[in-house]
Amino acid sequence: MRLTEDAALKFFAEGDLLELGKNADAIRKKKFGDVTTFIIDRNINYTNICANECKFCAFWRPKNHRDAYLLTHEEILQKVRETVDAGGTQLMIQGGLNPDLPLKYYEDMLKTIKKNFDITIHSFTATEILYFASRAGLSILETLKRLQAAGLDSLPGGGAEILVDDIRKKISPKKIMTDDWLNVMRTAHSIGMKSTATMVIGFGETLAQRLEHMQKIRDLQDETGGFRAFITWTYQPLNTILGGKKVSAQDYMRTLAMTRIFFDNVEHIQGSWVTQGERIGQLTLAFGADDLGSIMLEENVVRAAGTSFEMSTRKMIDLIRAAGQIPAQRNTRYEVLKKFDGSSDDET
Repeated sequence: MRLTEDAALKFFAEGDLLELGKNADAIRKKKFGDVTTFIIDRNINYTNICANECKFCAFWRPKNHRDAYLLTHEEILQKVRETVDAGGTQLMIQGGLNPDLPLKYYEDMLKTIKKNFDITIHSFTATEILYFASRAGLSILETLKRLQAAGLDSLPGGGAEILVDDIRKKISPKKIMTDDWLNVMRTAHSIGMKSTATMVIGFGETLAQRLEHMQKIRDLQDETGGFRAFITWTYQPLNTILGGKKVSAQDYMRTLAMTRIFFDNVEHIQGSWVTQGERIGQLTLAFGADDLGSIMLEENVVRAAGTSFEMSTRKMIDLIRAAGQIPAQRNTRYEVLKKFDGSSDDET
C-alpha cells in the first residue's frame, strides 16, 4: 500500500531514526540484495560565469571577475580524454548561465565529444536547459531535441534544490521556479531522455516542505517514469552569501531513509559521500541507498563551498565491502558493468 504524504510526514517527524533506517534497508535489500553500485565519471564545469547569482552557491562569478573562466572545447576534450583513460563511462557537464554563449556552443561541444569518444553525456541541469531555450528563442522541446541530436543522452537532477517556491524565492530569486524545473523534466522524458532527481536540504525548510518536494517528484514519476534515481545532498554554507549551518548527519540520514520509503516508483536511491564524507557515505548503505554515486574525477561546486572529500575506485570498493555489500561498477543506465566480488585480479 502506497504511503500517503500525511502518513509519511508523521513517520518522518516522529519515527525513531534507527527504525526508519531498518525499514529503508529492508526495501533496498528486497530490491537489490547485497549489491551496491558506483560509477566512474567526471563533472566538467565549463564556466563559472552565471547570471543567476544564487545566494547558496560559492562557485559562480560575475563576468569580469578575476576568477571568471570559460573552458574552450579543446580543454573540455582533454578532460574527456583523461576520463576515458581512467575508465570513466559518463560525463556530467554543468556550468553557470553564461549570457555570452549561444546554443551552438553547446551543440558543437556535444558533437565534438561524441565524434571523438564513446561516452555517455549525462549533462546540463533543468536551469541550464531553460536558459539555453530562452536565449535561443526556442521552446524547451525544440532545445532538448537539438541537444539530443547533438549527443546529449540524459539530464542530471541539479537545480531542483527544494521544489517549494517560498524557499526558492529566498535562496535563489533569479533561478527557475518549481513548475519550470518539473516542466523541463517532463519534456525531456517525453522524448525518451531519462534523468535523475535531486533534493538539497539545509535551507531552513521544514520536513513538510521536503515531503512536498518528494511528492512532486513521485507524481511526475507516476506520469512519465523518466527518473532513474533520487539523490539527496546537503547544503554547504561556507563561502556563500546565504551562510548558515550544515545540517546534522542524523538529519541527512533520516531524510535519506525517508526517500527510500516514500519513493515506491523510483528505483535507485543514491547516498552522498561528496557532501558527507566516506564514513557517512558508507552508513547510507544501511539507510536505504543502493548506490554511492561517482568516483568523480573532478568536482568544483561543492569544493568551492569548502567541502572536499577524495575518492578512488579502490577506496570505493573497500568502503562498500566494509559495509557488507558487493561493490559493482555501473553505467548511467544503472546496468552493472563489473562486480568486485573478490574473485577478480583486476580490482584497481
